[in-house]
Formats: sequence, C-alpha cells, structure tokens
Amino acid sequence: MSGHFLLAPIPESSSDYLLPKDIKLAVLGAGRVGKSAMIVRFLTKRFIGDYEPNTGKLYSRLVYVEGDQVSLQIQDTPGGIQVQDNLMQAGDPLSKCVQWAEGFLLVYSITDYDSYLAIRPLHQHIRKVHPDSRAPVVIVGNKGDLLHARQVQTREGVQLANELGSLFLEVSTSENYEDVCDAFRHLCREVSKLHNLGAERRRAPVVPRPRSPNMQDLKRRFKQALSSKTKAPSAPALG
Repeated sequence: MSGHFLLAPIPESSSDYLLPKDIKLAVLGAGRVGKSAMIVRFLTKRFIGDYEPNTGKLYSRLVYVEGDQVSLQIQDTPGGIQVQDNLMQAGDPLSKCVQWAEGFLLVYSITDYDSYLAIRPLHQHIRKVHPDSRAPVVIVGNKGDLLHARQVQTREGVQLANELGSLFLEVSTSENYEDVCDAFRHLCREVSKLHNLGAERRRAPVVPRPRSPNMQDLKRRFKQALSSKTKAPSAPALG
C-alpha cells in the first residue's frame, strides 16, 4: 500500500497508551453487491467470495493517514436495510448507522440494476441526517470483472455521481486490490481533513473583550468636562 496509508493491528490498551483519533466509515448498499468482500479485501488483501448473511459487523484497525495514526472503524451493513418512508426516523437502524458514521461508501453491483437504483435514496438519507453536506461519499460500482452480466453502464454510474456531487469508482474487488484501497483511502483522507478543520476552529483565537476603563481615568475625564463648563461664558439674558 501507499506509504501514506498503512494498516496496523490495534494494540492491547494500557493506561499510558494515547488512543488515536477515530475515523468512522459506513459501507451501505443492497444485498449481495460485495460490501463485506470489499471491506475484508481492503483490510487483509484477501478476496473471499462467499459470506454468511450480513448482520452488520464492525471492523477496527489502526491506520496511518498522511503520517498521522488514526483508529479506523468500518461498519458493514445488512443488505436488507433500505430507505423507506416509514423508516425515516432517528431510531431506525439505518439512521443510527448514518448518524454514527463520518464517511460513506455506497456500493452497487454492475450486474444488478436494482442495486444501482438504491444508491440515490441512500445518498438522500445521508444528506438528510448530515444536512451540512460535508460528510464525504464515494459511489462504487462493484463486480467490474463480470462484464458479460453487466446491467449498469459505466456512464450511468458517472452521471449519478456527478448529480449527487460524489466521487465514482468502478472496481473489481476480486481482481484489483488497489482500486478497492483507493476508495477507502479517499474517504479516510476526507474525514481526516474534516477533523483537522474542526481542530483549527477550536484553536481559533478568542476575540478579546474590551478592556474596562480605569476609574482614575474616568474621574480625570469627568473633572475636565466639569472644568470646561465652569469656564464657558454665560449666555446673555433675553430681554
């Protein structure tokens, strides 16, 4: 991997160990689009094609982003979690996940057009939960090696990403490790930038309060004003 982005196991906690900052990512999409395979490929370099039904596993690793060590947490999500009108509430599983995460990977399969159609509602839900629009989103068309079964054209993925203001990648998790890494690297860098921006705002100098006037100075000004009044000539009486 790039020298700016390295994986490391999380060490045993100790009282004198300074915990790194957290980067929290969520991988969302329909079922059987390869979300779990992408996460495991990124973290271990291994491709595993078959998985047990996804129940929403949380993965954690220490990583280095631009030289800084951070604790990366990636939330895998079940494919059954979909955006529905009756689930657009703060307590539903999707909203909890979206509230928790700081960056998002929206995955569809190029062999499943319905999974492509699920991306826009997911993106809209993210922007509803994060209305400031700063949470980075990467849209990924997975299974790019299955060209014979393609249902979603590359231009459709590009167009959707442009409309939503997101980065787009078409990848083959099984064949190209670096492409998968690029998606996660980008999200980690963008979230790290948001952390740094927030830290800079917290460190911004506080505007000093105006200094209270000195009492001796106030008395001196009062005496000067009183003296000038007594010296002024009196106005002539009106006849």
